[in-house]
Amino acid sequence: MGALAAYGSLFAAAFLAATIFPAQSEALLAGLLLAGHQPAIFLVLVASVANVAGACVNWLLGRYIEHFRHRRWFPVSESRLAQAQQWYRRWGRWSLLLSWAPLIGDPITVAAGLMRESFGVFLAIVTVAKTTRYVVLAVLIL
Repeated sequence: MGALAAYGSLFAAAFLAATIFPAQSEALLAGLLLAGHQPAIFLVLVASVANVAGACVNWLLGRYIEHFRHRRWFPVSESRLAQAQQWYRRWGRWSLLLSWAPLIGDPITVAAGLMRESFGVFLAIVTVAKTTRYVVLAVLIL
């Protein structure tokens, strides 16, 4: 696999993995790290940037989701929306440190947008969380 294809595939996988779509990027990163054709620092950087960008899409979805709350096709029930808001009120912005975690990370980033978390704060905390996850993975593999 060429460098451009490797970085492009990793970017796409990491971006999708951070959105509400089911995807996984760690296995691809691990494979690319083990192959050793690209520098680990660049692989971690690409995965981190893409994963944070995907989380920003979730924040935007949460930020503007209430405009569609009363539409018939709205995918979330009133009770689930209220539950997400209550959960974020309870745990606050520091719950974003779990934005890297499977199953709960994506809903946390959507809830942050829904609760009008400052984008700067969101970006800082999510960047630390998601980059740390990839750095730890790289260190464990290499």
